[in-house]
Amino acid sequence: MAASERGGLPPDLARAQSRFQAWREQCPVGRRIPPRLWALAVRLVHRHGVSRTATALRLDYYSLKERAEAGADEPQSKSPAFIELPSPVVAGKHCLLELDNGAGISMRLQLVGYDAAAVEALARRLWNAD
Repeated sequence: MAASERGGLPPDLARAQSRFQAWREQCPVGRRIPPRLWALAVRLVHRHGVSRTATALRLDYYSLKERAEAGADEPQSKSPAFIELPSPVVAGKHCLLELDNGAGISMRLQLVGYDAAAVEALARRLWNAD
């Protein structure tokens, strides 16, 4: 049974709700929501819709809708969608990777001598995480 059928929140929306709650507990009333949290909310709109996201994160529906629509007009990132790593273990080579799954989870890897298959497995787990 899916989370929506049980009435609970999907894992990514629940994590975002926790992040917003933690921010609200730390900041004084009336402080503006930081851009990184707005960006997270906008990404969640594409998965869960404006109403459900606004309700779960306690955001103004119209502000969130406006930001989501503005984000749709922005050009897509020009960063590469595919990066090929050399397959064999390369001793002594340095590699720095920053991965973001679009749902607020990011990972930074600094590798010295690496196995491309292991890096690929880590990346797939990150991108498939909810």
